[in-house]
Order: sequence, then structure tokens, then C-alpha cells
Amino acid sequence: MEPKWLEWAKKIQAIAQIGLTYSQSIFDTERYQELREISTEIMAIQLQLEQSDILDLFSREIGYATPKVDVRASVFRDNQILLVKEKSDGCWALPGGWADVSSSPSESAVREVFEESGYYTRPVKLVAVYDLNKQGHPPHLFHIYKLFFQCEIIGGEATPSIETSDVGFFSEDNIPPLSLGRVMPHQITRLFEHYRQPELPTDFD
Repeated sequence: MEPKWLEWAKKIQAIAQIGLTYSQSIFDTERYQELREISTEIMAIQLQLEQSDILDLFSREIGYATPKVDVRASVFRDNQILLVKEKSDGCWALPGGWADVSSSPSESAVREVFEESGYYTRPVKLVAVYDLNKQGHPPHLFHIYKLFFQCEIIGGEATPSIETSDVGFFSEDNIPPLSLGRVMPHQITRLFEHYRQPELPTDFD
């Protein structure tokens, strides 16, 4: 679970963002701006980051505050799962990233697989909808929902990208070091269970 200070800071930020969106009073707007500054100061101190950078990040968030959506794809071949090596941290992850505006979640997953691994796929099942905060991931400044789709290969070949340095298939007992902000070991285990038992219902939370 994420630390309470981060949970509180994100709630304050969400209240500030919603208030700044709907407030029609200059005095209330000033109060919501102050709340945003308080929340970013808490984050900056605890995470040892520059407050101005965090404030700039959240200042670009407009409208009603909602969780961000991260999509991931599990792709299997010969009882092995497809992973890509992230250039950002040198660890491995399921292909995926932020869902795109104007694309459905499954379309975003298929696009991410191709861009990060070189494989063309089609979605066959929504395996899980997880709340990042309840899955043991490292804390994140945003509240995130993670959608895991099982996809099957229909073409292409292994091709690294500007974000990935390697592409490979791994057996369940030979999973390399994972990029934990993107995928957790117990999630990989669960994806193998869904692969072996396609009748399993979608996981959630």
C-alpha cells in the first residue's frame, strides 16, 4: 500500500484540480491554488524532488481529476510470456503504456505491443483491471488503473524500439528482473494462470 502521506497529498491535489475547474470565485480559486501548492510541497519534501517540477506537472492537469489508465499486454508463445527490456531502468516489463485518447484500451494495448516489441497482435481477453495502489507497485504521483489484456501474435518479428533495448519470451520459472513500476512478479504469475485456464473471469482491484 502507498504511504498515507502520498495518499493524502494526492487527495488534496485532486480537490484542488476539481476546485480550479469549477470555481467561479476568485477567492476560492486562490484557495484551491494554495491547496495545490501544499500538496506539491508535501510530495517534493518526501520524494526529494523540486516542488516547481511537480507543480508544473499538476498544473497541466485540467478538468475533473480521474485516475490515469495504463494498459499492458500478455502475449504467449510456446508457454512463454513476451517481455521487453526497458531502456529507462534496464529491467523487463510487459509491453504497454498510457492509454491514448481516441483509442480504445485494447487498441492501445495492441499498439504498444507493436511499438515496443515488433509483433502484431489481436486482443482475446481482458485479464485484469488493477488499482496500482493495491498491487504493491512503487508509489506514483498519480492514481493509476492498470488494464491487462491477453493478446495473440498474428505477425511481425522481435524488434526493439526507442523505449526498449531487447525483446524476449520467458518461461514462468525464468522471469528476469522486472520493472516494478510497470509489472509485479505476482501479476506475471496470475497472467500464466489465465493463459492456462482461459475460462477464468477477469480479475479486478
